[in-house]
Amino acid sequence: MKKLRYLFFSALLLAFTLVSCEEFLEEEILDVSVDFIYSTPEGLEVGVNALYNRMRVYNAPAGDNTNLQSNVFFLAATDLGLHRTWFTPYGPSTHTPARFPADKWNNAYRIIDRASAIITSARSVEMDEAAKNKLVAQARVIRGELYLDLIRMYGGIVLDTIPTTPQNINDPVDYKRATDEEIFGVINSDLDFAVEHLDWQVPTGRYGKGVAIHLRGKAAMWKSDWQEAADQFDAIISDGTHSLVELSQVFGADVNHSEALFVYQRNQSLGEGDNLAGGGGFWLGSVFNQRIYEKQSGADPVAGNEVILATEYGGQALGWFYPNNYLNSLYDKVNDKRFITYYWPENYTSYVVNNPQHPRFGQPITEPEDNYRRFHWSLKKYADFNTKLPNQDESFKNYIYYRFAETLLLASEAHHNLGNSDIALEYLNKVRRRGYGLNPNAAAPGVDFTAWDLNTYLEESARELAFENNRWFLLKRLGLLGERITLYYRNGDTSAAEANDAANSQTPWLPHYINCPVPQSQIDIMGESGSEFNVGY
Repeated sequence: MKKLRYLFFSALLLAFTLVSCEEFLEEEILDVSVDFIYSTPEGLEVGVNALYNRMRVYNAPAGDNTNLQSNVFFLAATDLGLHRTWFTPYGPSTHTPARFPADKWNNAYRIIDRASAIITSARSVEMDEAAKNKLVAQARVIRGELYLDLIRMYGGIVLDTIPTTPQNINDPVDYKRATDEEIFGVINSDLDFAVEHLDWQVPTGRYGKGVAIHLRGKAAMWKSDWQEAADQFDAIISDGTHSLVELSQVFGADVNHSEALFVYQRNQSLGEGDNLAGGGGFWLGSVFNQRIYEKQSGADPVAGNEVILATEYGGQALGWFYPNNYLNSLYDKVNDKRFITYYWPENYTSYVVNNPQHPRFGQPITEPEDNYRRFHWSLKKYADFNTKLPNQDESFKNYIYYRFAETLLLASEAHHNLGNSDIALEYLNKVRRRGYGLNPNAAAPGVDFTAWDLNTYLEESARELAFENNRWFLLKRLGLLGERITLYYRNGDTSAAEANDAANSQTPWLPHYINCPVPQSQIDIMGESGSEFNVGY
């Protein structure tokens, strides 16, 4: 079967000239032939670099667009989120095949096609076998990751590992819905190859053995293969390459630390834009931050507002999504250091007047208007105090995407399901102790959990991993997504007189929302086979 028809070969070839490493940018590749990409060692390297570039667009796109929407959905549209504006998750007129962001589906299949091209063509390239295997392993972990993403997001998907070429682009297409066994066969084979051939220590911005094993464990969790999952996660934990860092480091200025399994890199000096090595400005740090500089109360007739745009308060912000009251209620606000590290202050009196011309400069601000566009408890994880200018939404801070804390939490769940209670608790408590500012490896009476249950696990996972790319998938895998979205997720109202999550509407959850809608444009192309997809929509 050949690729979906929107994957025009010329557009895909162009992607391979958009490499993501400094050395290739400096070489200024002006014309890259198909033969060069698929028949030389240097060409394979260019192709793999291009995959990383496309994956950054897939998971960490620049600017304000539907690609950003499709990523923010999985970060924020969970039981921990409050929606204010921008686009409406689960809305009956927006959560549809015609309106839901199509980028995850479309971009994933484009990248899969090019990864398959590298994997297939590498067989005939003459070069050092170990070096070749490392390049192929990177392409295969990317393909495995994308298929795992697709089946978790959409439920029913198309499986195709035959790359598009000028010779087959017009061949008939069979849009068959693949079985879980077929899909996970490819996922597991790709990730097992990557685990075998990747190193633990790799340059920043490259996939290493740790992320390949982490994804292999996630795939096993999706199939309830608890022993396989536990074995995979234990391999990461016992190796020692990855470990928990100090809480202030996790989302600090430099996120390329030992807790990071993978980090998307940005560097303006290497060329600014999604298609260049440096990457474009990322808006995530603005998406979740309140706009306190818009506060009107307390304004001085001459000096103006109490609060002016400044990096110490996050600079220009959007306030499109916020953490909700349910998440707020989970923290021990006195002892759990994550409450003040991962979030901006929830009490307006913690902010001081930063306008040096204001007569109350340096004093606590007065109470903001009851409009949570201007003030609401906000996420600080993606704040950027170094590269983000006060009056811009763009950030060039690196984006930590997979991290060791999630490995520990998933390993805890896997061991619990195997009946290994002591191990399950130890892994869970490592994360909890770090959150309380304690040594993760030393028992902490009064802080440690003494029993493992699902609610305890979900709450601790929420405290640690809120608004990262895991909660939506975790709840879906556990069969709890619809129930908990209905209980806790809220759609807000900017004009509400009361900045209170309880005053906002519950989500109109419908059972078919358990799977994201395949884009209508692709359903139309599939013809009669399209009826196998988007069940319920």
